[in-house]
Amino acid sequence: MALSRRRRAIVASVFLVATAGFCLPSDASSPAPSIKEVAQGAQTGPVKVAVSGPVQVNFREVTIPPAGSTGKHCHHGQLVGVVKSGTLTHYAPVYPSGVHVYRTGDSITEGTGYVHEGRNEGSAPLVLWATYMTPEGKPLAETDLAQCDRLR
Repeated sequence: MALSRRRRAIVASVFLVATAGFCLPSDASSPAPSIKEVAQGAQTGPVKVAVSGPVQVNFREVTIPPAGSTGKHCHHGQLVGVVKSGTLTHYAPVYPSGVHVYRTGDSITEGTGYVHEGRNEGSAPLVLWATYMTPEGKPLAETDLAQCDRLR
């Protein structure tokens, strides 16, 4: 399946964020790196990342069993993720209906300060690959919901 030019740019941007600091060799005598694409997802709109520095970048594989949940939380920074397998039901005030369903191959972004929860309402494990861009020293997920309103 061919990706549109805009989607290729987004996928490339997410890959660059996830592999920050990784460079290909500049000359032919250097050994070639081994690259394994682990997930790919598409965003239908622009992805804007704005995190006050210094920033820590974390890449996680999150597995949620059937009937499981992330619990309610917010972020001090931003997250870009891809549903590797399964279905993510995402409850957040950023959606007109308050909920959005992401399936295998979909990409998700989460911003700063709003309370949200991811649930696996399916019958198979949900695997989400996520890159977190968080101000250094802050938790990747803030569970003290009183802090969330202060982040906006």
